[in-house]
Formats: sequence, structure tokens, C-alpha cells
Amino acid sequence: MLDICLLGTGGMMPLPYRWLTSMMARCCGSSLLIDCGEGTQIALKEKGWSPKPIDIICFTHYHADHISGLPGLLLTMGNAERTEPLIMVGPKGLERVVGALRTIAPELPFPIQYIELTEKREQLKLGPYEITAFKVNHNIVCYGYTLHIPRTGKFNLEQALSCGIPKPFWNRLQKGEIVEAEGKTYTPDMVLGAPRRGIKVTYCTDTRPTAAIEEEAAGADLFICEGMYGEKGKEAKAREYRHMTFYEAAKLARGADVKELWLTHYSPSLTYPEEYMNDVRSIFPRAIAAKDGRTAELQFEEE
Repeated sequence: MLDICLLGTGGMMPLPYRWLTSMMARCCGSSLLIDCGEGTQIALKEKGWSPKPIDIICFTHYHADHISGLPGLLLTMGNAERTEPLIMVGPKGLERVVGALRTIAPELPFPIQYIELTEKREQLKLGPYEITAFKVNHNIVCYGYTLHIPRTGKFNLEQALSCGIPKPFWNRLQKGEIVEAEGKTYTPDMVLGAPRRGIKVTYCTDTRPTAAIEEEAAGADLFICEGMYGEKGKEAKAREYRHMTFYEAAKLARGADVKELWLTHYSPSLTYPEEYMNDVRSIFPRAIAAKDGRTAELQFEEE
């Protein structure tokens, strides 16, 4: 299972009812945060989720509305007596940017490990998450992220018996371990069928529509995409500032054939996003104007 919560859905500046951009994923006891805008800690508190188990923080880019909440969050994690390493992922320059922000959060009881992205597309395996980072089209270097939770194949009893694998090793092989015993090596593929469909979430903000976004989001269980503007007549502004309209996001969702689209990262002037959703749903019916705190529990498909 993968829990997803949009902690903040605002762009540029926080509002009394809308914090800045942030999303949290939880899986197998590990939490992953994408972006950390102002108000992220308050949104976490309102949700009832703890910052202490956050193992990974991914940044799309380094505009203030996506990272300004970080120093306070780090201090809170430190005050919670966290000692495990924290992994941070983001575009080149990550360590320098975080180091500057840590001027006001200098002493932490846990180390930070930095992974700086330099390629158009990079893949990482961190904890239970398979992460694909891909460049999008903003006015500074910016990445989108796809989170994939893989699912192994079913245990094949006949195959395990035919290979002569001792029963005490079955559980370890099912968990993906390689077992060596009495001069023999047993691998998971000896007892497992073909991998089954996992869970996939694609997240992107601050970008113009690109083919890469549609490709990365293809078939996603959930596609979270910026919708900076819902009002008609904002197309030129979206192009100028390298953002997206609701309708452009809906077209990407339709092309990628995702199960559900959540719009986020609204302009401060966009007070009531739901007003524009009839037109959006005429393009992609499974579209939602997400609000802060929107949550989904994504499950593996039943067989």
C-alpha cells in the first residue's frame, strides 16, 4: 500500500486556507516528501502525520515556494531525536542551497546525504521506492518525479519443489534475498512468477506541458500535476512564466491514460479552483481540483 497526501497546494505565496507546495508518500514505515514549501509542518500536524520517519526529501527545484519550509522541518526532526540519515534528492546545487538554508538550522543529530541530479532522466532505488526523476520545462532547472512501488510475482510452489529448494529458504527468497547454502545458490526467480503490476504515482509542478511528462505518467494510478491557472485567457501568461493551465494538465492526463488527476500549485489569485472543473472534466473526466490535505490510499490490484 502507498499513502499519498498533498500537504500544500499553493504556488508563489501561502494563503490562510492553502499552504505552499508539498506532498508526502508513506510506504512500509518509510516516508518520502516532495518539496517543502512554507506551512509544510503545520499541514503535517493538521494531518496527524509525523515528520520523524521522513527518510527521503525530493526537490523539484529551488524557488522559495518549494523549499522555504525546510529549515524548520529539519529542526523539528532533530528535536524528535531522529538519528538516522536523511537522504535529499534534487537538481545540481542541492548541497549548496541546503547548506545556505542551514545557516539557521546548523546543528542536527542526523547526517544528510545528497543526491544531485544532472541527467535528463535518472532512476534511483531508495527504501521501498523506485524513483524516476525527469527534467521538465520551467525557467530554471526543474524535475518531475515518478514513484513506483514494485510487486513481485506470486510464489510458485511447484517450481520451488521441482528445483529442490529447502522449505526454510522459501520465505527469504520470496522477500527477494539470495540464499547460499551447502555450496548452492538459490535466487528469488527460482520460486517466483513474473512481476505483477505495482503502484505508480507521477508528480510534477512548475512546467510547461512536455512529451516527457506524458511518457513518465503513462498508466499511473495517480497523476499530480500543476494547474497554475484555471481562468480562460491566462494561456499567454502560462507560456511566459513556464507554468501550466488546468486544461493543459487535463490533456496530459488524457494522453497518459492515468487513473486519476489531481491538480495542484494554484496561483494565489485562483480562489475557487472548482469553478473551472466542468470544462476540465470535459477533457479528462477523472480530474480533481485538490485541496490541502487530500489523501489517497493506493492498493495493489486484486487478482
